Amino acid sequence: MHNAIAILDYGSQTSQLIARRLREANVYCELFPWNTPAEQVLALKARGYILSGGPAGVYEPSAPTLPDYVPSSGRPILGICYGMQLLAHTLGGRVAPTQKREYGPAQIHILVPTAPLFSSLAPALAPERSISNTQSPIPLRSAPGTIVSNTLSLPVWMSHGDRVERLPPDFIALAASDNSPYAAMGDVSRGRYGVQFHPEVVHTPQGADMLRAFAVDVCGCAPDWTPSAFIQESVAAIREQAGAGQVVLGLSGGVDSAVTATLVHRAVGDQLTCIFVDTGMMRSGEPEQVVETFERAHGMRLVAVHAVEEFLSALESVTDPERKRLIIGEKFVRIFEAQARELSQVEPDTSRFLAQGTIYPDVIESAAPDRPGARRIKSHHNVGGLPADMDFELVEPLRYLFKDEVRRVGAALGLPDEIVWRQPFPGPGLAVRVLGEVTWERLETLRAADAIFLDELRAGGLLRDETQQAFAVLLPVRSVGVMGDQRAYGQTIALRAVTTDDFMTADFARLSWDLLARVSARVTNEVPEVTRVVYDISGKPPATIEWE
Repeated sequence: MHNAIAILDYGSQTSQLIARRLREANVYCELFPWNTPAEQVLALKARGYILSGGPAGVYEPSAPTLPDYVPSSGRPILGICYGMQLLAHTLGGRVAPTQKREYGPAQIHILVPTAPLFSSLAPALAPERSISNTQSPIPLRSAPGTIVSNTLSLPVWMSHGDRVERLPPDFIALAASDNSPYAAMGDVSRGRYGVQFHPEVVHTPQGADMLRAFAVDVCGCAPDWTPSAFIQESVAAIREQAGAGQVVLGLSGGVDSAVTATLVHRAVGDQLTCIFVDTGMMRSGEPEQVVETFERAHGMRLVAVHAVEEFLSALESVTDPERKRLIIGEKFVRIFEAQARELSQVEPDTSRFLAQGTIYPDVIESAAPDRPGARRIKSHHNVGGLPADMDFELVEPLRYLFKDEVRRVGAALGLPDEIVWRQPFPGPGLAVRVLGEVTWERLETLRAADAIFLDELRAGGLLRDETQQAFAVLLPVRSVGVMGDQRAYGQTIALRAVTTDDFMTADFARLSWDLLARVSARVTNEVPEVTRVVYDISGKPPATIEWE
């Protein structure tokens, strides 16, 4: 059992990033809704607790509360934003709305640089010569009774409309900002801390170091949660869950399903049958590549099912993206069930399991049952698109991993780079990149345009470090063009390329004009009926990475 940190989720959009930062520091952690039954959280035997941010105010009648087991455990506590306010409020401090809200970048002034949260940051801290004791909102003390002549400043990211006005007993101020006299607080002897800013986001440059300091230095966690440890534990967990049962897995060739297949195969060997369903919604050349890679190169049992006509028939006249996802999810599982019934004729009394490459962003965006307070953004094929009456027990070893963690695990498993670094592809495939009705002709148009875009990015060395996801979208929009000397009324292709660390937020890739011009020229010349190409410059948020 790893030393662990329990994170209580109070509804912040960045709660999952707290977990990601800790895992990057090789510290095991789990994220729980704040109102999870106590026995479930306590079963983790956490070395410490982190309270996330959230949208509520602690003084609201229906505001989320701090479970009694947290302060009574005697374990260290770190409250972030709302978590800090909740900690102060519960332990006898006072929280109130601030006259000037703080949203975005800010500077905090470190008052106690020797505090465990900040002690490892000394080389990164900049002396703040412009702040004097009289200018500071509170006395600047490095320890009770000791005034320092200069503070040290640190850039952070704030997002709050309330602030702590009075500290709880035994707490001292550790940092201040121009608008928050208590930007950080601590009861050092008990290991209880609060920060008004968000250390988990990249806009707080030293935030990850603070979270590591809390987990390792304050809580005493050993940084031993590594890809190799994850593989070992996952293989054992899969063996325990599946027993002698047969496991089927939908293999797409993407990194998520590939890593899942390799983990399950390592755990149960030939009990795993990979089922590749050719839906007709894949990119150019992918069906052949999947069969070649996993059946011939990796020696896995693979059943290839040609179901193009079934999926196209089910999607006829459907334009709503949620209906597309649900229809595809339903059809996918029914095909699985049919294949599993054939397998069960050999061993009729064997339990049946469905292994999936579900990863954490899928769970977040689908507002899956383990985050009951979250709002659904869209149904994922692996999560919200599955029918309730499916005849399988799910095996999802990657469910709480971020994409970068999946890649690290894949590399540790020995998968080739072309699989590990393959860009994400949605479960419903091109059906959610063909906006509007899905027909074979429209799929072929999109396939050709997408292949050209990826080919140009690959030629420029831009498919790994410069873009984390890139693809073409066929819009349900026609526009006037000129082909030769004649008027044309053709299709429109949108190009999408993004950069991201975690796929929870993303920015559009700053591709060169020359590259975009080459892509546009090739698409309009080589793909029949396309007369216009546009480039999507939306970030996430407000947009999602996929259009549907």
